[in-house]
Amino acid sequence: MAHRRTYSARHLNMGHPGDSPLSPPLTPPLAALNSFQYSVRKPRQFWQRITFLALFALVVVSGYVLLIAQPSLSPIPFGETDHARSALGSQRLSRLSQQASRLAALRHKSPFGGTAKTAVRLNREQELAAVSAFLASLPQNVIPSSVDPSKPIDPQLVLDFDTQSPHALEEIDALVNETWARNPVFLYAKTHSPLSRELKQMLEDMNLLPSPTIIDVDQRPDESVLTPLLHRLTSTSDLPILLIGGHTIGSIPEIRYLYAKGELSRMINRAGGIVDGAKKKKGRKH
Repeated sequence: MAHRRTYSARHLNMGHPGDSPLSPPLTPPLAALNSFQYSVRKPRQFWQRITFLALFALVVVSGYVLLIAQPSLSPIPFGETDHARSALGSQRLSRLSQQASRLAALRHKSPFGGTAKTAVRLNREQELAAVSAFLASLPQNVIPSSVDPSKPIDPQLVLDFDTQSPHALEEIDALVNETWARNPVFLYAKTHSPLSRELKQMLEDMNLLPSPTIIDVDQRPDESVLTPLLHRLTSTSDLPILLIGGHTIGSIPEIRYLYAKGELSRMINRAGGIVDGAKKKKGRKH
């Protein structure tokens, strides 16, 4: 009787030495082994092609990110979101074509819709008050030499508030009233003019309170612009120019007549000035 071989006898035992003879072999399946061997044996050109395609894709993505997308490499700190939004808005505005911006300006509309804000225009009374307040507030304030005195001055040059705000007209009216309330007597004069010296002496003898505001135009660096500007605003042809309550009084003979009749003192009182007010104030101090 022939001896029959068992399954374990026909195949090598690939297990560990202590395993049972009936344990299944640990050898991987033949199909998986063949597939692994086939993938390992792929030609070198295949792997070179794969490597080249991967490098090419990396270069393309890097070029797009750095040259086209141009992301910000620094994060936006917390609390600076408003600044980031404004920067984004300015970036969008810069992308508009010049033709679109020009058409929007002609139609008085902003590029993003709505009506564009325009600065207010000053009439002669408002312009005279704005210029006078500007010159009286600080001695270093000057009218730029680029200003054309024959045309209305740009309000932004002499006003300290936004002339495009919705309340600009109200602020201008308040400025006019405040200017002449603080300076009821305003004199534009010349240092070496006999008529200017006569007016200065006349005002000094009246002991005005508040003291008259006197600007010697010929001693200023903006004389060449300020002189024709004042002539346009006051309809006068020469200095000195005397303003009471923001109104031009007239020629020197007319001022002499008003002074002699006492009418000039009454005009100053109506404008908010006090004749002999400075003299009374000095008397109280003693």
